[in-house]
Amino acid sequence: MADPLPHQDRTETPLERADRNFSELLQELRVTQTGVQILFAFLLTLAFTSRFPSLDTVQRITYVTTLLLAVLAAALFTSPAALHRTLFQQRVKPSVVRISSRLAALGLVVLTLAFTGSVLLVVDVAMGRIAGIAASASTFLVYVGLWRVMPRMVQRTITDHRTTDQADGRDTPGPSR
Repeated sequence: MADPLPHQDRTETPLERADRNFSELLQELRVTQTGVQILFAFLLTLAFTSRFPSLDTVQRITYVTTLLLAVLAAALFTSPAALHRTLFQQRVKPSVVRISSRLAALGLVVLTLAFTGSVLLVVDVAMGRIAGIAASASTFLVYVGLWRVMPRMVQRTITDHRTTDQADGRDTPGPSR
């Protein structure tokens, strides 16, 4: 069963759609923000461990870079709330949703890099530089695969089904989000 075209079966105004989209975005941000907070807390505690002074230059650079990436991810994921609060009741909700969505997408990119850097640091310290590089490259590929490639493959499959259904003369709209 093919999915309908966006908004095809909804009876909502543009402002209702913006409200719904912003609500969905905030729910997604709640999930990602938890991951950022856990990562950030982990990174903050590392500097106070007894082994931290023994880190080499590459490990320290990796640590600081990863810590800053986690801070940037947190800033990007909390920016939609600040943007909404600042522009509240100024009749710009569709713009707030559009900008917030871009901030969230950028936050996912930065979070991918922060997780990759964390894996590099931990595996480098625990098993050596080559293992750290291999583990971080694998981590990066998993995130790219799950967060970028998979959604595009799903989108392509949906588009292919719609095209096939339309070519066959079938109108098979399914439930939409």
